[in-house]
This record gives sequence, structure tokens and C-alpha cells, in this order.
Amino acid sequence: MNRAYGIAGVTAVVLATVLVGALGLRVSRTTSDFYVASRTVAPRLNACAVSGEYLSAASFLGVAGLVLAQGVDMLWFPIGYTAGFLVLLAFVAAPLRRSGAYTLPDFAEARLESRAVRRVAGALVVGIGWLYLLPQLRGAGLTLRLLTGAPGWLGGLIVAAVVTAAVAAGGMRSITFVQAFQYWLKLTALLVPVAFLLLAWRADHAPAPSWDDRPVFHRPTAVRLDRPVTLAADAPVRVTVSGSVDGRTLHGGPVTLAAGRHRVGADTTLRFPAGARVPLPDRASGGTAPSSWGEPLATDRAQHGLYATYGLILATFLGTMGLPHVVVRFYTNPDGRAARRTTVTVLGLLGAFYLLVPLYGMLGRLYAPDLLLTGDTDAAVLVLPQRLIGGVAGDLLGALVAGGACAAFLSTASGLTLSVAGVLAQDVLPALGVRHFRLAALPAVAVPTAAGAVVSDLPVADAVGLAFAVSASSFCPLLVLGIWWRGLTPPGAIAGLLLGGGSALTAVTVTIAGGVRPGPLHALLAWPAVWSVPVGFAAMVLTSLATRHRVPPGTNVTMARLHLPESTPTHP
Repeated sequence: MNRAYGIAGVTAVVLATVLVGALGLRVSRTTSDFYVASRTVAPRLNACAVSGEYLSAASFLGVAGLVLAQGVDMLWFPIGYTAGFLVLLAFVAAPLRRSGAYTLPDFAEARLESRAVRRVAGALVVGIGWLYLLPQLRGAGLTLRLLTGAPGWLGGLIVAAVVTAAVAAGGMRSITFVQAFQYWLKLTALLVPVAFLLLAWRADHAPAPSWDDRPVFHRPTAVRLDRPVTLAADAPVRVTVSGSVDGRTLHGGPVTLAAGRHRVGADTTLRFPAGARVPLPDRASGGTAPSSWGEPLATDRAQHGLYATYGLILATFLGTMGLPHVVVRFYTNPDGRAARRTTVTVLGLLGAFYLLVPLYGMLGRLYAPDLLLTGDTDAAVLVLPQRLIGGVAGDLLGALVAGGACAAFLSTASGLTLSVAGVLAQDVLPALGVRHFRLAALPAVAVPTAAGAVVSDLPVADAVGLAFAVSASSFCPLLVLGIWWRGLTPPGAIAGLLLGGGSALTAVTVTIAGGVRPGPLHALLAWPAVWSVPVGFAAMVLTSLATRHRVPPGTNVTMARLHLPESTPTHP
């Protein structure tokens, strides 16, 4: 990708974000403006904003990268991301808007009349928000590194600065317009390039991707490995090596890599001829390798493919309703009916977007299989315009894609920072309104920025899946039971949040830290929703039944407010 074009595309998106955020200073005056845009956002605008912040770096970059590497099984990610709004529509959207709360901790306290529940909910909101921010910052670092060669941490730092400024400047009202604009930018940034990419694919006689676990190099390809890696070849591969392989140092000499494992040194360039099968990072060395790319439910990346699939489905289906940056959007609607209309529109907008992403994964399998060796599969969307089209046209399309990627992590990071800052401003800093909301924006984004340097190797979509698992295990039980069951008590809610959300958060923390080797225990920890969601529900129900005398006295009034329309006709 031409660096000048790419930098211009990213710069344009950043400037637009800053300018709209600055405009928010003129229209955001009250605390309600900053938190929920005074609850006056129309359904269509709100749906675009919800879609803009929901379609994160995991959707724009990560899903295509996972399809490239892992195959069609990874289509459960976009299916789950979208279907989660069906659950939200059916059980949560309208009652949550009628609660009159600003944040999830607000809802927890209003429903259960307990400051203790509020504090636990607030801690989980912050934890989920920080966990979700990690892949956005990684996506920013990856994009900037491909564009300029700068270190990955710099991209995350720039995004953190821009997001903090935008959130502090205008709050929810200005971020709404920014995120609505960014949805359409992201859709355009995928739709326009993929049309040209498919034309180029057709002009190349429409080759089909490899349907087994080993892709092939469709064209002669040079791969530079910046760090040592162990590759596993399933058949002899003829390569030209500049660097070190199996302890031998070569300077452009031909080598035949026999079937088996081969140690490649840092700063080594391997040149593969067209038609060569791709040697993959060896599992024993900590790399990941796909299996049965064209067959659903056949992946062995977690060594327990069916279990991992169920874990992914449960996490994404049930986790959406508890994502703090998504839920806060429904507080900005005028009423419950508008919240439902917003959700229905979001389903259509997300469906249109996710139709495009798998095409990039398929084309990446054909024209960018070298990303499997370098571990940069998340970069497939960014490199394909230059690989297939090239020239000025490829550079312009690459700049558009880079701008869309920038919009992806800016919009989601803005929403997450807004929701985390709202909780910090209300529950940690003294309640001094807008002033401390702006101050809270700094720690809201600073912590995940610092943590990103430690866990930079975690795939973008995987990291988001972990955040969904924590959300599904904590706030899904709280919202469903809190809205639909009068018997929920404060001790029950705390037990469910701590046991469900706490166990899922512990599991994903161990997974991110790499504390468990591949095996049954690793699968349980990497995909905890299968057991942690039932734990959360069971803990809330059983503890509430054991503490029936602790049902809040205002429960009947609260339940009526959640389920009755905001305005009812009066009769003389």
C-alpha cells in the first residue's frame, strides 16, 4: 500500500472525528446531553450510531482474518454479532429505555434499590469496557504499522488521544453524529473496494480457494519473518532463502523444505513459487494453524471444535445485551417504541455490512496466504487492494479501506470510552457533573492503552469474543431476570454477577495471559460462556429464592414502569 495515500485516508477520518467532536461543545450543555443526548435521538440516526460503534475492528479486520485462517466456521462470529440484537429486541430494548437510567449501574440500583449491586455492576462495566478496548487499540496499531512502518503501540496511543479529546469535548450528543457518519464510511470502505476486487478475481479466471487445511501460493510470493518461528510443512516445498533456516545461513539460495518442522530465524525472507503449499506455524511452538477450512464445525484451534462453537454462539448471542457501549445507546431514544425501532433498523444495517466481510476472507485465502506465516491475518482487508489491483487504483482503494479501518476502531473506542467514563464519573469521582465526566475520559482509555503493549499478539476478533463472554455471563442474567422476574433480590444479583461474570473474567484473563497450554482446560477457559452463563443465572435464581425477604419494597412500581408504555390514553 502506498504510504502517502494510506496516511491521507486515515488523517481525513481522524480530522473529521475531531471536528465533529469539537462541534459537540456548541450543542452539549447539560449533564443529560453528555450522558444520553437528552434522550432525543431519532431511531434511524440512533440505529446508524449503534451500528457505527458496534462494528469494531473485530468486525472490519478480525472476522476476515479469521475466515482466511480458520475457514467458514468463523462465520459464527458475524452471525452471533447480528443475532444478539434479536435477543436484545425481544427481552431488553424497550424496558431498559423505560427505566430512565443513564448506565447499567444506574439500572441495577434503580431496579434493586442497592448501592452494593451498583458497585459490582460498575466494576464489571469497566472491566468489559477495558477488555473490549484492547482489540480496538491493537487494530489501530496494526493499521498504522502497515501504513507507515511505525511501532504498533503508536497507533493505539494516537487513537487513545483522539478518542479522549472527542469524548471529553462533546459527550454523547456529538459522538452520536460521529458514529452514524462512521457506519456509512465503513460500509462504503468495504463495498466499493470489494466490487473492484471481485472484478479482478474474475479477470484472473476466478480461481477457487483451497478447501483443505493448507492454502497454496496463487502467485510467486516473498514472505519476510521479523521474528523466529517454527514452520510445519506437510509436503516438500522449494523456496529461496535469504536468512537462516534450520541453523543454516543462506543468501538467496534455493532450499527444499522437507515435510516436517523447520526453524526459521528472525529477519529471514522466504520466496515461494506459485503453486507451493503454505507451511504453517507449528502448534507446538505456540502458533495457530487452520484445519478443514471449508467445513463448518471442523476446526481444531481449541482442540474441541464443537464446544468452542457453542461457546462462541452463547457469548455473542447473549453478550450483546450487556455491552455497556451498546446498552447506553438505548437510553438516548425518546421512548421504548423508538428503542424497538432502533433495534430492528440495526439488524438490517449489520446484515448489510456482514455480507461483505467473508468475501475478503475468501480472497485473502487466495491472494494473501503469507499472512498465515507472519501472523498478521487481521491485515487481509488492508493488503488485498494492492495485491489484486495495484497501481494508483489499488492505492486509492487501499486508502479508502485504511480510512474505514480507522473509523472502525475510532467509533467503537469512542463508545466504550464514553460508557466507561460515565461509570467512573458517577461511581468513582465525586459527582460534579460534566467536569468530572471529562476527567474520567482519561483513565477510561489510558488503562487499556497501557495493557495493549502486553497482550499485542491476541487476535482482534478473539479478544472481542472474550469480552462478549464476560458480558453474557454477568449482565445478561441481570437484565433478563431484573426485567422479567419480580423475585430477583440484591444478594441474588450480586451472587450472579460475581460468580458468572467473575468466573468468566478470570477465565479470559488466564487465556489472555497464556497461562494454560492447549487441551481441555484451555478450551474451558477460552470459551467460558458454555458454563459461566448458566452459573450466572443459577446463582441469581437460587440466591434470590433463598433470600425472598430481601425483595425490594418498590419492585411492583419499578416493574410497572419497565413494562407499561410511557404514555397511556386517558378516559373520562
